[in-house]
Amino acid sequence: MYQKVSTSLNFVEREKETLAFWKENKIFEKSVELRRGAEPYTFFDGPPTANGKPHIGHVETRTIKDMIPRYQTMKGKMVPRKAGWDTHGLPVELEVEKLLGLDGKEQIEEYGLEPFIKHCKESVWKYKGMWEDFSNTVGFWADMDNP
Repeated sequence: MYQKVSTSLNFVEREKETLAFWKENKIFEKSVELRRGAEPYTFFDGPPTANGKPHIGHVETRTIKDMIPRYQTMKGKMVPRKAGWDTHGLPVELEVEKLLGLDGKEQIEEYGLEPFIKHCKESVWKYKGMWEDFSNTVGFWADMDNP
């Protein structure tokens, strides 16, 4: 019934196999779909400001923010998990200010809010793919296609 566990484990390979299994079998999607109509549980996860490459500190926060919804899901609750990106956070705004050679609110308003916001969104989209890959690699379950 159970496969014998080898004493010479390749953890990286096992991790990749598990992630592939989850993806091929749509395990996250099934975990949500099977609980349609169940008692809802709301977990608000502030979206990350994707203004740079993910780093080791993000592994911890992604893991903790995934643990609570998974636990509530395992208790039978309906826990929709929508992903999203903070395109207007201060780190993004500061990066874009520096890029455009602006300094402060007055200069941003002179430049124009609409074009400034457009640059902020473009800045985030530049890193979006890296963040999605990172989130998948650490096993973070969220609907990234329908933010």
